[in-house]
Amino acid sequence: MCHVIVTCRSMLWTLLSIVVAFAELIAFMGPDWLVSPPSGPISTNGSFRLSSRPHRPTLGLYARCRKVPNHHREHVQCGPYAEDFAEIASGFWQATVIFLAVAILLLAVVALFAVFSMCFQSIMRKSIFNVCGLLQGIAGLFLIMGLMLYPAGWGCDKVRQYCGPDSSPYRVGDCSLGWAFYAAIGGTVLTFFCAMFSAQAEKATSSDKVQDEIEEGRSLVCVL
Repeated sequence: MCHVIVTCRSMLWTLLSIVVAFAELIAFMGPDWLVSPPSGPISTNGSFRLSSRPHRPTLGLYARCRKVPNHHREHVQCGPYAEDFAEIASGFWQATVIFLAVAILLLAVVALFAVFSMCFQSIMRKSIFNVCGLLQGIAGLFLIMGLMLYPAGWGCDKVRQYCGPDSSPYRVGDCSLGWAFYAAIGGTVLTFFCAMFSAQAEKATSSDKVQDEIEEGRSLVCVL
């Protein structure tokens, strides 16, 4: 018989696991890892310098956003600059893509298991929370490896086109770091938090109060 067990800690862990997976996926796909200096028309008015919202081109692991001419006007175009894996700007970025892709796959599996954890609390006689916590810890290590290798690729030609000739490994030149990079870091921190918090979720679903309600024959158990 399937017992649906919902506790505050298990529900919080489930929601955070889903958020982490989506955050890393969005960061991975985003073009805003590096933000280049502003480009665009700037006008002056007396002693004041007015900017007409200059565009700042961005560069991601395999995607970019830039201004392109279109019928005598310019518009921002975002999309992949690499048509295949070999065209990614740097060998270090290729390694980053591999590490992040594996981590996101593990996090997606954990997010799926987390949803089913309300009904099934074990996998092959192992606690589903402990298994998922282990997978999240492994995913966190892959994320760290990827994020450590990413700055090593800042010396490639593609980055120098966006960030100037001063760009070099672990030196971003004239660019700044974009939201996607910080989202990936935040997701990594939250991944390790989820890995540790999974133990609390396991304790909550196996508490004496939960067992008492199961023995009373309830199929839906909600415990604060």
